[in-house]
Amino acid sequence: MKQIFKSPAWTAVLAVLCNMLWGSAYPGVKLGYEAFGVTDTPQKLLFAGLRFLIAGAIVLTVSIPISKRTPKLTKKNAPMILLTALIYTTVQYVFFYIGLSNTTGTNGSIVNSTTTFMAVILSHFVYKNDKITAPRLIGTCIGFAGVLVVCFGGSVSFSLTGEGFILIAALCFVIGSMLSKHASSSSDAFTVTGFNLLFGGALLTLLGLAFGGRLTAVTPVGIANLLYLALLSSAAFTIWTILLKYNSIASISVYNFIIPVFGTLLSALLLNENILESKYLVSLILVSAGIIIVNTGATKRHSLKTGGEK
Repeated sequence: MKQIFKSPAWTAVLAVLCNMLWGSAYPGVKLGYEAFGVTDTPQKLLFAGLRFLIAGAIVLTVSIPISKRTPKLTKKNAPMILLTALIYTTVQYVFFYIGLSNTTGTNGSIVNSTTTFMAVILSHFVYKNDKITAPRLIGTCIGFAGVLVVCFGGSVSFSLTGEGFILIAALCFVIGSMLSKHASSSSDAFTVTGFNLLFGGALLTLLGLAFGGRLTAVTPVGIANLLYLALLSSAAFTIWTILLKYNSIASISVYNFIIPVFGTLLSALLLNENILESKYLVSLILVSAGIIIVNTGATKRHSLKTGGEK
């Protein structure tokens, strides 16, 4: 497994797969809201919680025949895994699910691409040999320009509970990725991912139920949607955790540009959102260009490094 996940070719294929799956979540969540008749915040939290509870159960169950052992929490790994679950799953998706309900799938996928640029900034302070360089700074500015275009261009205005919450969710994703990378250094990816999703989902579910959330409109279409979202989460987060374990964040984050592209295309196809406006095309070009510039510089820099991380 180590050789596969360190192979440049397989790393590219798997990273692309993860980001395509995450891109599909934007229209997927909105379709789930429609199928279950989700309208208020408690229902959104409950819907999110059930998704990740199921995803965590899938990861932990599948891991047993693959790793030939039962995933366990210990005194050594539990604190970091539970902290990861709180930030990576619970807090991130509280903001993500509420934010996505207050903006379009297209806007959400483009705004969420700021994860790459936030990672550049945070890595400067967290990792000793991951400082901001000229290409990173240029790419970050271009990428944020793309986000500003979609938030403020034309008739679209920035909404705190829409695009703003998506930005907060993006920050939680970056912090959660760093916590997950640290946790997977002493535990296998199945254990980290499985309990991250399970406990994070359980907390979301409890929050939704505590505030009166109920899913009353249960249909086969809704159940199929929920299962798809759970499966994509279990697959994408497990693969991404393993990629983070064997590769630097900079070397695989170049593939994040697929999220806004794929999310936008699927939102147009499944939600009938209009993506032919000039602001969307300009934004996608700027965001993708910014991510590529950031990571091209990062990859070159990492290839010259000999030091470790803090």
